[in-house]
Amino acid sequence: MTPSSRALARLTLSVLLLAWLPVKAVAAAPQPDAQLQPFSASYRLEVRGWPNATIEHDLTRESGHWQSRMQAAIAVARGNERSRFIVTPEGVHSVNYASGYSLFGVGGNYRLGSSELAELPDRQAALIELSRRALNGGCERETCRLVYQDHRGREETLDYRLLGTDVLQLPAGEFQALKVEVREPDTPERRMVFHFHPEYPGLLLAVDYQRDGERRSRLTLTSLRTD
Repeated sequence: MTPSSRALARLTLSVLLLAWLPVKAVAAAPQPDAQLQPFSASYRLEVRGWPNATIEHDLTRESGHWQSRMQAAIAVARGNERSRFIVTPEGVHSVNYASGYSLFGVGGNYRLGSSELAELPDRQAALIELSRRALNGGCERETCRLVYQDHRGREETLDYRLLGTDVLQLPAGEFQALKVEVREPDTPERRMVFHFHPEYPGLLLAVDYQRDGERRSRLTLTSLRTD
């Protein structure tokens, strides 16, 4: 898989990064003031060397559970992820996870059940938890850590730091954003900067993926529907 296709998969996730996402963490668990709210969003993903892709992202409430779903497709690649989880005083706890990917017709489908998710969350649930922590603050002066599972159930680690707020002019409008820097400890040359909505945990406004100081991909919010 080429670097561009890896970036595409990462953000179709992540995102980021997608993409990137009960969380076992060094930082203290968030307080219950970051309440989830349903939304339906569309993003534009720009990856160097690839046609632009549209990513659909929905957060819904179903029978006491929350579900976060992302899906995207271009001519040669597609991807989708779905996570069901609950929110407890200790943080986000995953219930089940499913995903599917295809690049040039080659890919696979993956699932994680309650037994696999007993200790660590999937990356969609981790993304929700990351944004909740950003809303509650506490990691402005030091690096905090999230540990989660990738689509195959392998343990992954993210170090993150809050960088304050920005005002973004996006196709979906003007938004104040919470800015979070994310790095993987074993790949310090890679850096992701998430811009989260300050009132809708899990809602991405923009995500930049950089490598060796150069931006390789960007995700931006193009439309938003809320209840």
